[in-house]
Amino acid sequence: MSRRAPYVPDGVPVLSRGRHRTPRKGACFMEMASFLAGERWSDHPACTHPVLSTLARCVNDMLDETHRQRLVTMIPEVVGLNPDDPRVPAALVLTTARAALPVAAEERQNVMALAILNAEGVLAEQDGRSPGQLSKASRAALATSPAAERWARIHLARLGFNAAAVRPANAAKIVALAVDGIARACIDDPEERLVRLLREAIDVVATFAPLAPAPVTVTWAQPAAEPAATPVDTRSRPLVR
Repeated sequence: MSRRAPYVPDGVPVLSRGRHRTPRKGACFMEMASFLAGERWSDHPACTHPVLSTLARCVNDMLDETHRQRLVTMIPEVVGLNPDDPRVPAALVLTTARAALPVAAEERQNVMALAILNAEGVLAEQDGRSPGQLSKASRAALATSPAAERWARIHLARLGFNAAAVRPANAAKIVALAVDGIARACIDDPEERLVRLLREAIDVVATFAPLAPAPVTVTWAQPAAEPAATPVDTRSRPLVR
């Protein structure tokens, strides 16, 4: 599937943490996406899959100021990225839990290991595969926490796979826990890992989209020190209204 080259020109407001009532007060990742999509200003826009939107908001809020600005070029890629494939929530649970398990605190590892095994099983059932098969990436993540894997397998042996756990609302909770686990981990590079996680998650969701999202043309109004010599393009849409 072809992917457009993301481009956000100079002049984009600096991304900041949290929710903002208006563009004048700043913008987070998903609020900027709502603006580019032409939607009402919101950090829960309809243009992006809700579980991916949760991930983007959580990553945005957990990053320091420097790392947060590295997310800007990804914003156009989530506009229109809302496939209705029922496997998307499970795929995002799998992606985030695999990233969190090797570094999260011990009390979080059981949940992440269970999330991996359950998501793998649910996806296998949806794809018509044997639920006992694990991907190479999942095996590698589980190998870092054998005690958590044992606990998760005992739990699944008693209760079985739970498709409800990877429905959008519950999947979003697991995604948020995974991001929090990475952000609080005793490691040197939590911000780098979170930036990479959002990049990977966008790519994962894109594989479920039947077509690449329509290109988003972004034209930002720039303040001029003196009147411009050429006519202003009336199609441009300034962020601050």
